[in-house]
Amino acid sequence: MTRPAPLESARVAWRHSLRFRLALVYTLLATVVIGVVGIGMLTLLLRGMDEQFQARLNDRADAIAERLFSPAQTVGQSLPPISGYTALLDDENRVIQASPSLRLESGAPFPYAGEMRFPILGTPMRAATRPVEDFGTVWVALPEDDLVNARESATRALLLALLLTPGVMLVVGWWVGRRALANLSGAADLADRIDPTRSVATLPLPEREDEVHRLLAALNRLLVRIEAVQAREKQLLGQIVHELGAPLTVLRASLTRATERTDDPEVARAALVADELTFTTQDLMQLARGQLEMKVAWHFIPAATLRGRLDRLVPGTTFAGDWGGMLLCDPDRLTQALRNLLANARRAAGPEGEVTLTLCETPGHVTFTVQDSGPGLPPELGERIFEPFVSGSGSSGLGLSVSRQIAALHGGTLTAGNAPGGGAEFVLTLPGPELGDEEDEVQADDHPGDTPIGTAAPAS
Repeated sequence: MTRPAPLESARVAWRHSLRFRLALVYTLLATVVIGVVGIGMLTLLLRGMDEQFQARLNDRADAIAERLFSPAQTVGQSLPPISGYTALLDDENRVIQASPSLRLESGAPFPYAGEMRFPILGTPMRAATRPVEDFGTVWVALPEDDLVNARESATRALLLALLLTPGVMLVVGWWVGRRALANLSGAADLADRIDPTRSVATLPLPEREDEVHRLLAALNRLLVRIEAVQAREKQLLGQIVHELGAPLTVLRASLTRATERTDDPEVARAALVADELTFTTQDLMQLARGQLEMKVAWHFIPAATLRGRLDRLVPGTTFAGDWGGMLLCDPDRLTQALRNLLANARRAAGPEGEVTLTLCETPGHVTFTVQDSGPGLPPELGERIFEPFVSGSGSSGLGLSVSRQIAALHGGTLTAGNAPGGGAEFVLTLPGPELGDEEDEVQADDHPGDTPIGTAAPAS
């Protein structure tokens, strides 16, 4: 299976990150809240400023009207000076008197009659009028450029806040989420490394008792229950294998002796069935014990000795390659692994098919290749073919799993595939003898009671 590119993996991790989604949600909520609150506050602020400006304009208009309507002022007398943007209009909206800033002549039509907002020389203005007895109407205007500038500044500040808030909140939310979910991320990494076939270790709990603590505690309780169930299953499986082992051993020995005394094909077939059941119980025992409880007794044995064992256990096998050298292995375990591969190949090829075991030795590795003339491995199984109780040939599904465990205990590998010419192909690779010398010495020191390296194991 091809690995995704680093950039693609980063995008997938980013998209499926819980802290990113939380940061994104909080960013959107914060943006909406700031937008709503900011618009509301801006509206209230501008309304207050507008009301203050209007009150100031009204006060100025009232003050000028009161000054013109003073009892001391009579018709025909000169009017007090008018400053700012102020004009006195008659009933026909003609200018009686106007401040110099308006640049209007007396008696001229007033150009801003009826308008409350308008520009004068590019300056926005707002006007108010007051009636004055015996004169007409007082017209007063004030420039509102300060109000317009304040409105524009407040709007720009709100827009800037709405633009900067998402980025700042996303970064802060990502950092806070990373700190808050650090324990959960670490626990997920530890959970990925848990191998139920070896041990079911509990996950470390954070100091703070929050939702992450509760989740990890629940996972730990689940792991404890899984470990208890596995222990009960192994105990039950071990008891079953123990109860089957003794009678099968007696049956196998009896049938072997009967085969030596008679040429009856039915007796020979029964002996092969007894061998099959014996190896099945060994596979079950290996499954019950687990890989950690299995120890390897290293020996140097002739390759021909291993070949003789396999020839008796799986008749009809064709042996190819060089079988004249020496092998560093646990003879019983390696025989069990190769016998399982050959038995599966024989079932797949059928009585008339071909099963070939090829030994190839190099200075660094020893390779056993098992090929058959059967239909090949189902492509949908893939690596699942090595899982316990998964089978593509109608067997118990334990043999391949046990064979891979034995290969791993020897420091080797077991792979599966289909040969170019058809049929399944299994390749079991072990380190060469010179690669295991140092490790062998350590094994001998740790287990002084084991058989020393170099002592050939008796052929079974």
